[in-house]
Amino acid sequence: MRTPHQFFRIRIIPFLFITILTACTDDNGSNYTVEPPESLPEKADLSEYDNGKRVMMQAFYWDVEPRFEWWNTLSGKIEDWAASGIDRIWLPVATKGQSGGFSMGYDPSDYFDFGEFDQHGTVPTRFGTRKQLETLIGKAHDNGLEVIADIVLNHNSGGGEEFNPHRNKNTHTLFDEEHGNASGKFNRNYEDFHPNSIHEHDEEALFFEEQDLCHHQVRVQEWLWKGENSVAKYYKNVMKFDGWRFDYVKGYGPWVVKAWNDETGGFSVGEYWDGHVPNLVEWTEASGSAAFDFACFYKLDEALDRNSDLTILEEDMLWKTHPDKAVTFVANHDTEKDENPENNISTARKMLAYAYILTHNGYPTIFYSDYENNSYKTRLKALIRIHNSIATGAIEVLYSSAEEYIMLRNGDDGNPGLILYMNISSSNRQRTVPSDWKNKTLVDYSGNTNAWLLTDNEGQVTVEAPAKSFAIWSIAAD
Repeated sequence: MRTPHQFFRIRIIPFLFITILTACTDDNGSNYTVEPPESLPEKADLSEYDNGKRVMMQAFYWDVEPRFEWWNTLSGKIEDWAASGIDRIWLPVATKGQSGGFSMGYDPSDYFDFGEFDQHGTVPTRFGTRKQLETLIGKAHDNGLEVIADIVLNHNSGGGEEFNPHRNKNTHTLFDEEHGNASGKFNRNYEDFHPNSIHEHDEEALFFEEQDLCHHQVRVQEWLWKGENSVAKYYKNVMKFDGWRFDYVKGYGPWVVKAWNDETGGFSVGEYWDGHVPNLVEWTEASGSAAFDFACFYKLDEALDRNSDLTILEEDMLWKTHPDKAVTFVANHDTEKDENPENNISTARKMLAYAYILTHNGYPTIFYSDYENNSYKTRLKALIRIHNSIATGAIEVLYSSAEEYIMLRNGDDGNPGLILYMNISSSNRQRTVPSDWKNKTLVDYSGNTNAWLLTDNEGQVTVEAPAKSFAIWSIAAD
């Protein structure tokens, strides 16, 4: 067990250019003073500690503007994102929806219209033309970024009306060249939806009931993932998408995602909107895919907003049991427009939440509207650099209370690791904690405090964090 011993704390007061040296008392009661260094400690070059980890960018928000120019807008962001440590961009649904030029793509009509057919009142999608999309994908690849397609497999929208004998009424389930499927690929009728001659409904929850796709129909499987001209293979081989974000996976069995990925490969993540870890684990194990860690999202919301109690962060999350299957996030296109405060993390606490996911395990996702917000951008860039470098090694919670949370990453193979100190109280806080750094100088890589610290010969150190903020401590440059 590591026990308290001598510790040093030195704080630099800017503007006055005064160095305050804290007199400390060792175990024997003797006093001493630490002399200031000849030059102030500086942060190490974090590129020396590249841990191979990266983050994903959700490259859209709800109802993006300007319409018809989004692919061009994103093309202008690629180089900055790549330089900042992003390795994947998740695009919105790229094909034509029933709402035409106003569609965000979640009302899919023609899986093969990327902005080239005149239907639903427009040729381009809300985001632009097929050519603009292909240019964006090419630029992303040129800069080392993978491109993730948003795939909606549960339901369709925008078809023509036909008599449906299984419902004994007319339904909008006719998709052909004249009715919402101008590409002529994957034409559909009532037999491809529920209910049909096979069964009444999927094994999972119903949504958009009258146009709920039946994945047990052989021709639906052929067009979605099995056939050489399937949606999956066209996206991968022709459009050059690298992976998949599956929308509303509660609407169909996890075997669908597994079958799709078995045919195509590539990174994939499912939107299994559920804060209960056992349900997330069950889905990831059945599908073989990663899932968004809604358990982590809701625990952060509870800890930072609803209950203001950081001990909640000690509860279970997907990243703690299945770190390679957990895609963590702080905000997305749905949560940011949700008026229910329990479904979003407040602006005041958002950077604390990002500090958490970018220092712990899992694969973090950055929300476009946060990264491109000048209030957050510089700080998010710093956190991404930290995540991609020194956020490595085993995790140990050193201290936890309602207002404070201190976590150690112990590093590995010459990588120093870090200490995260979250403080949601209204005053600055300090705690003496053990570390794995003996007789080392520490600096705050988050930039939220100008203090620098010294550890003793057993690794003990008094760390600090500003009020309603955080600090991320690691060793200074040599």
